[in-house]
Amino acid sequence: MMKMKVVCALMIMVVLIVEVATIAEAANCSPIELSPCLGAITSNAPPSTNCCSKLREQRPCLCGYIKNPNLRQYVNSPGSKRVASACNVVIPNC
Repeated sequence: MMKMKVVCALMIMVVLIVEVATIAEAANCSPIELSPCLGAITSNAPPSTNCCSKLREQRPCLCGYIKNPNLRQYVNSPGSKRVASACNVVIPNC
């Protein structure tokens, strides 16, 4: 049952990311770029080097993601905060 909830949440997240990616593309912000972090965010696994690199690249975009009602919950989730901390990326207060 728990796996089903995680799969559903991941599917919803991907749909929202793809939807917002077209809007954010003009500003070089693309939440889909953070997909290497998905496994670490949804589990207790440590983030990969690629995840941390992508998170650092997207750091200027985080306020935009936080202000987006479709993405806010993912950026502010405990898993995202844990991954950001492990990657030494500060999630800004926007």
